Amino acid sequence: MTNVPDLAGFEAQSFDALGTERVVYRRGSGPGVLVMHEAPGITPEVAGFALKVADAGYSVALPVLFGVPGKPLSPAYVLSSLTRACISREFHVLASHRSSPITNWLRALARELHAEVGGPGIGAIGMCLTGNFALALMMEPCLLAPVLSQPSLPFGLTPKMNAALHVSPEELANAKARSAQGVTVLGLRFTGDPLCKGARFETLRREFGAGFEGIEIDSTPGNPDGIGRTAHSVVTTDLVDEAGHPTKEAYDRVMSLFEERLRADA
Repeated sequence: MTNVPDLAGFEAQSFDALGTERVVYRRGSGPGVLVMHEAPGITPEVAGFALKVADAGYSVALPVLFGVPGKPLSPAYVLSSLTRACISREFHVLASHRSSPITNWLRALARELHAEVGGPGIGAIGMCLTGNFALALMMEPCLLAPVLSQPSLPFGLTPKMNAALHVSPEELANAKARSAQGVTVLGLRFTGDPLCKGARFETLRREFGAGFEGIEIDSTPGNPDGIGRTAHSVVTTDLVDEAGHPTKEAYDRVMSLFEERLRADA
């Protein structure tokens, strides 16, 4: 690999599957956790989240799906990344009943991660554009802890799209069957998030019943925690790392799910 941006604390590796080679940043040891970054890319906040997961005793794989690793968040950078994703063949941002093609590559990475680190299985968290991807990745039996943080696809151009899950009927049926067998699907969102509306969580509750655990954080005007109306990224940019804050409680629930499902004695 050449010209791979340095990400402090991580080792850059190459992973080639299905004819596509991508950089994957790695850190830690223990059960595997696949961290799928949000738009615009692996920002310092996303890297910070992955770092905390690794330092909690997990082997983290953080693939570069778009953007420039380490580049700070900015409105222009977000717009540029979203534009690129919209025209990419690997992302179907308007698809309601099929997943993005890049999930096939991510499934291969999930298999490789589990084969490498072993254990009962792995966890996976997607955010924003990748937020729904953990549902598609449940096609892999090794995925035992799927987390959907502010799942934003398909983009909500209509009420039906706001409620859709961005997975195929086959993937949804598989995810529901695995959920019925005890695999909890965890979802996180802010109540005022225009990219991830409540209708999507209503669909998840309807489809998965008790198998879906939804955490919806109040971001309405005047909310008691002072969360801004533009809050979107639950465990990264908008995380307030203070005991008792609802975002910290959501982060802690993600970590407890990994602990419950991925340790050998779970």
